[in-house]
Amino acid sequence: MAESNVKKLATTLIDAVTDKDPLVQEQLCNSLCYLGESKAEETLNACDEYLRQHEKLAYPYRVIILKAMEMIVKNNIDELDRSTAKIVIILASNEMTKSKELILDWQQAASSVLVAVGKRFINKVMEEVLTKFQPGILPHYFVMQTFANLSITNVFGMVPFLNSILSTMLPMLNLARQDQMKSIFCFALQHFSDSILEYLANLDQAPDPTVRKDTFSTEIFSAYDVLFNHWLQSREAKLRLAVVEALGPMSHLLPNEKLEEQLPKLIPGIIALYRKHAETFYVSKSLGQILEASVNMGSRTLEVQVDMLLAALHPQICAPVDSLNPLVIKNHNEVLRCFTILACSFPDRLLAFLLPKLENNNERIRVGTLHIMRQVINSASAQMEIKKPFILSAMKFPLLDTNNKVKRAVVQAISAMAHHGYLEQPGGEMMIEYILRQCALPLEPVPKKQFPETEDFLASDSVRTISINTLYLISTTVDRMNDVLWPYLLEFLIPVQFTNALTPLCKSLMHLAMKRQEEGENSFLIQYDSNVNLPSPFALTTRLLIVSSHPYLGEGRGAASLRLLNVLHLNIHPLLGQRWKKTIPPLVNYLEEHNEETLSQKEWEEKLLMNFLYKCIGTTLGATSNKEIVKKHLQELLETARYQEEVEREGLSCAFGICAINHLDDTLIKLEDFVKSDIFRKSVGIFNIFKDRSDTEVDKVKSTLILCYGQVAMHAPQELVLARIESHILRNVFQYFNTKVLGIKVETKDETLKLCLIRSICMISQAICKSVPSSPFVFSQKAELVAQMMEFIRAEPMDFLKTAIRKRAMIACTYLSTLEPPLEDLDKAELVHSCLHSVLALPSDAGITSSCQQILYFDTMTALMDLLTSLLLRNLTPRGLQNMFEHLTPWIKSPKGHERERALGLSAYLLRYFLEHLNVIAIVPFHNLGLLVGIFSPRCADSLPSLRHDALDCVYSLLYIQLFYEGFAQDYQDEVAEKLLSLKDSLSDPNVTVLFHTCYSIAQIIGKRLPPDQFISLLLTTFEGLKDPDLNCARAATVIINCLLKERGAVLLEKVPEIVGLIHGKLCEVKDEHVAKAIQQSVYLLASQHRAAVVASLLASPLPFDSHTCSLWRALATEPTLTSQVLELLLDKMNKDVPFTENKSFLLSSTYDRVATVIPLAATCALYEIMSAPESGAAVLGLYPELFVTLLLRVSCTVGVQLPRNLQAKERKGASSRLAPRNLEPCSCAVETLQAMLFRGGSGEVITYVGLDGGWELMKTSEGHEEGVTLLARAMAKHSGPKLPLIVKTLIPVLSSVYEIQRITTTAYFAELLSSNVVNDLILLESLLENTMGRQKDVCTHVRRLVLRGLANIATGSPDKVRKHGSQLLTAMINGLDDKDDPHNLMALEAMLGLSRLLDLVEEWDVRSILLHITIRIRPFFDNERDEFRSSSINLFGHLNKFCHGNCEDVFFEQIINGLVSLLLHLQDLKPPVVSACKFALRMCGPNMGCEELTALFEKQLHDGRGLHFGEFMNDTSKYLMQNFPDTLGRLINTNLFYFKSCWEDIRAAAPMFIGFLVLHADKVACEQVDLKQLISALQLLLKDPAPTVRIKAAETLGCLVKFA
Repeated sequence: MAESNVKKLATTLIDAVTDKDPLVQEQLCNSLCYLGESKAEETLNACDEYLRQHEKLAYPYRVIILKAMEMIVKNNIDELDRSTAKIVIILASNEMTKSKELILDWQQAASSVLVAVGKRFINKVMEEVLTKFQPGILPHYFVMQTFANLSITNVFGMVPFLNSILSTMLPMLNLARQDQMKSIFCFALQHFSDSILEYLANLDQAPDPTVRKDTFSTEIFSAYDVLFNHWLQSREAKLRLAVVEALGPMSHLLPNEKLEEQLPKLIPGIIALYRKHAETFYVSKSLGQILEASVNMGSRTLEVQVDMLLAALHPQICAPVDSLNPLVIKNHNEVLRCFTILACSFPDRLLAFLLPKLENNNERIRVGTLHIMRQVINSASAQMEIKKPFILSAMKFPLLDTNNKVKRAVVQAISAMAHHGYLEQPGGEMMIEYILRQCALPLEPVPKKQFPETEDFLASDSVRTISINTLYLISTTVDRMNDVLWPYLLEFLIPVQFTNALTPLCKSLMHLAMKRQEEGENSFLIQYDSNVNLPSPFALTTRLLIVSSHPYLGEGRGAASLRLLNVLHLNIHPLLGQRWKKTIPPLVNYLEEHNEETLSQKEWEEKLLMNFLYKCIGTTLGATSNKEIVKKHLQELLETARYQEEVEREGLSCAFGICAINHLDDTLIKLEDFVKSDIFRKSVGIFNIFKDRSDTEVDKVKSTLILCYGQVAMHAPQELVLARIESHILRNVFQYFNTKVLGIKVETKDETLKLCLIRSICMISQAICKSVPSSPFVFSQKAELVAQMMEFIRAEPMDFLKTAIRKRAMIACTYLSTLEPPLEDLDKAELVHSCLHSVLALPSDAGITSSCQQILYFDTMTALMDLLTSLLLRNLTPRGLQNMFEHLTPWIKSPKGHERERALGLSAYLLRYFLEHLNVIAIVPFHNLGLLVGIFSPRCADSLPSLRHDALDCVYSLLYIQLFYEGFAQDYQDEVAEKLLSLKDSLSDPNVTVLFHTCYSIAQIIGKRLPPDQFISLLLTTFEGLKDPDLNCARAATVIINCLLKERGAVLLEKVPEIVGLIHGKLCEVKDEHVAKAIQQSVYLLASQHRAAVVASLLASPLPFDSHTCSLWRALATEPTLTSQVLELLLDKMNKDVPFTENKSFLLSSTYDRVATVIPLAATCALYEIMSAPESGAAVLGLYPELFVTLLLRVSCTVGVQLPRNLQAKERKGASSRLAPRNLEPCSCAVETLQAMLFRGGSGEVITYVGLDGGWELMKTSEGHEEGVTLLARAMAKHSGPKLPLIVKTLIPVLSSVYEIQRITTTAYFAELLSSNVVNDLILLESLLENTMGRQKDVCTHVRRLVLRGLANIATGSPDKVRKHGSQLLTAMINGLDDKDDPHNLMALEAMLGLSRLLDLVEEWDVRSILLHITIRIRPFFDNERDEFRSSSINLFGHLNKFCHGNCEDVFFEQIINGLVSLLLHLQDLKPPVVSACKFALRMCGPNMGCEELTALFEKQLHDGRGLHFGEFMNDTSKYLMQNFPDTLGRLINTNLFYFKSCWEDIRAAAPMFIGFLVLHADKVACEQVDLKQLISALQLLLKDPAPTVRIKAAETLGCLVKFA
């Protein structure tokens, strides 16, 4: 093809670049590039010509073209000829410099083209661009940028030009007036310098190895002069930064003498920029390069600048660092690099500057200096070696700084020193001590809201953390530090100020000690004589043991201290090793198994120290006969005790108690004297122990004294204590506690004081109990003490169990309850109520989070049980028992499981206790047996299995209590009652059926042993149990009720209406379905004996039936005989009445509304409720055909039928209520009843099958009714075939029904049956076929259409019968295709679908005669707007391919070619069925096209369910079409052009793509068929399509037309 065609294609693409969509622009650019891949020169020339001819084309679009040219050049640089390169260079040069104003995108794109060409044609590019670079005339901005970029991309090619460029450029520098121009000169000089430096660094690869720095030095210096002396003084910040960026690399190229000469001005000039720029990274980078250049050439004048440099650089380090700003971090690193350079050359000057800065108190100065010191120590270690003492000496000032940021910087500097041997010098210990002091900082977390998380704030815990890490790092990884740290670190174990550092200190010491052990015993053993500052072995042991007493403080210092102690055993005593290896590891393991919450401090202290000092003192004093010594030492104990410590309080009271065994009066006198003394009254005493003591501290003293009195009473001789209880002991106890008991009312909140008082009361009560047998005693203050204990109990929190107060208070009440006089009834009731509420109402977990709290909970429950049994024992009668359970019953029925569990456990315990202690002297009635059994028997099924045994035990105990009251002996075993025990295992069975069966058995046992007078009481109590919040218990109540009704229901005839009403009322109250069903069973039990009365009541219920009435209907389905009788009655009611009446919607209306009649509607509802019950199955099976046909016709007759107006109002009211009854809408009601009938008749699969496709909902609508019936018939044939003969026999007469809807329903049902082979098995085919074909002339179009469907269905149901009736079937289908009374082509659609199914089964000669007629008739439907027509016609076309061999082959091939484009393009159809049909049709067409490759491709790629990559598939298809049918190219392209106007976007996009692939694979001869002009014109129009995807494909296709070139 002529070159003009390439030009035309390129021009077409370029014309479209004005498209607004970025993706389209990108594709246009890519297409140009693709065109350029094959025809680079022509494409570039076309671009050149277009841009030259369209001078007014806006620059954004010129940019697209230039970018395409850049890509073409880059990808074809090696093949590009010189002439084209020259054209491109000239164009790009002109584009770049056309506008004197800066238009960055445009000029940058042109510059990039030049840079791309310059990679190979550097000389040509330079020849052109240098024409724009004339001496004495300022060049264009992008000329200089192009030079700069070329110098980077082609170093070896560009450097030879730089001398000339620099010579020309230097005079221009003085001509530049605009800052932009100056900036680009700086940019160029920077890149020129970098390029030269790279060239010089790689001379071995350079084309001219003779090039030296001197070659450029003069020019660079001249440029430097302008930049530094003139431009650097600019007010424009961007220009100054551009200058300083250039000066850095330029400094390396300056002559040495010039650089030496300029340094005194250069360095100050650069440094001055720090004050002018907030962003200083480029200044620091340039300064670093200048310093590097100066040091490399051995500058002597640099030394003069050092002070100024240090003064300028130091503030840069001291400035805060924003970690979110990368340039700030880079600047920080560049400045540190500058310090490294200076440190290597001028170490003395640097230290002379830095070390005094450490004395400065300014935080930033000190932190910055420390950062520099760390950098210098790490990077200039050789130069700093002899300076170590000076550096260490200067560090003493920062060590005193309290600022946290300074501390962190100091720690980091010390870490660097450790790695480089500084800490081995004198003064290094001071650094180590500093680290340890920071490790000992207290943990003081600060709220985040108070301080932002920036460098400006650093919490002390952060300093502590970094110090701990540093200590561990230098002790474990820096080997040279071993001799420094060991044994020096041991000195810090003892001082108190290092307590917080003990954990990391012990870990580091342990690591060091283990290292020493590995080196040998001599290395490990400590020489205490030569290390006089070390603590003694005894001090070490004591310290480590003491800190271990609170092991979790200080991040777990207990375990760390013990581990260190274990490692140090040789240095403490040589013989300790074996013992400590056995004792210390278990202690450490004990700590690891617990945490701060679970560890018992008391147990731990006992394990650790086994303290028994006070017991020893008490025993010693008790054995002493000298009373003065006793008094003296008791006084000392009281004066010196640490009352804040619990261990001290316990020990002191214990000592006083033991002492009182032999010195009771002396002990009591000393306690009273101490209280009266000035010491107790806060005056100055010998030890000043109460000076300025707070109220809390005084409470602790009082607590101790109260505890002492309790211990004294407990240990005192029994014969002496009673006389002193109230006069000496209680009087003082009350006085210390300040209670209302003796008229003084001062409340205390101190927990310790309360606990000590309670314990003291317990001990006093125990002392009285022990002494009472020997002498009677009436405790007059008992009631007041009980009241005080109740106050304590009520004051305890109810949301968690925190303290032992309630437990100890109940124990105290238990002891008090045994004393005389007895409590009043009201006081006793209040006590029981308060204690039960205090314990049972606790949350389920009672706030338990540790094993200690778990133990406290169990102890509290035990205390409660002991108190209740103590009270019960004093009134062991039925009345006493009932009084106790009046308090327990609300808890037994609590909705909270944990409360029930606690209450039932208490109940079982109390009843066992009552039974065990019962002593019946005379026969008396157990009058509350029924009430109590009614409470406990339903609980045998509690939802918590753990409660059931307790409930059964309660019933068991109650029955035996009844037996004992009847006169049976205590050892009597009742055979019936004992059966309860055998039921215990069944109560634990997870099977609820077993559980409730067990409850039934329990009810039978109760019924046998319950006296007649208790029956009503039991029944009423159990009825109340139906509302139990625990559903299992409510269900158990129904089991018990039904058991009683079953046994005695015959005598309740007169009470039936009342009982039914009661049951209906209970159903309204009960929410649980199982309970409701059990109550309904009660109705059945009545109905089985009084059927007529129960049914009469239910039929009288108003519509709509409420949910409870419905449930009672369902209860009647339990017995098959009863159910059948009711069903027959209801069917009769439905069949005798008309299904609806026609009434005018309003008076003057000409239309009639269909309104449902009430009797069939009510019967339908009743049928639904009865058949919803599973038990109705047998009755439904017996009436299956009658029920099915009646209900199916009921459904068809109620489509669109309304409710009567009175029921409409009820329906609306019910729909708005929360408890809406069942939907009364007639058709929905009929459908639901039909579903219920099918399900109960064993056809549940039918319901599921129909429901999966929404058939039930379809059946209720006029539009979907026939489809719903079809689904129903299909499901019946599949899952209920044996039931069909009777159903069909019953339905055949309905084909002639006067109701059109019934004819449609029946025809649809029969049509679908014909699709199943079950009709053959049941010998129904001929009957169905004859009756169905008889309706071909039906006046209703829907019936005729359904007849076609049914005839086609024979292909599926009875394929072997199709040949027999083939001629009739095909005739019927052709008539359907040609049906004139079919405006919407629905008959045609049904006929096409039918033909697709029948063709494979009829005789071939029957089809050939109509093949062409069908093909032509269906072709227009390929592009029909409705997808079902497209899919069915294409699918039929695929089937017709099977009959095209022989005489029809050539004719049908033409039909394939005519339809091929449609089939391929519709693979992109939006509708999956159409895509699937196209795949099938193409697979069928393949063999008839005579191309093996296409056949294989279609077979491989076009399968349903397999993903299709459309582009690749069309590429392969086009390739095979052009290889085998090249003469079809023109026809195929013309057909595709037709689809350029398709209404579907995807197909419009696929058509040009198809053309592109066809052209791509066509040979030159075939391409002659194509009217290129027409094709390009069509594609040009498509480039204006509203859809971007279409425009993209059009642009892509235009690129593919390069094949015509």
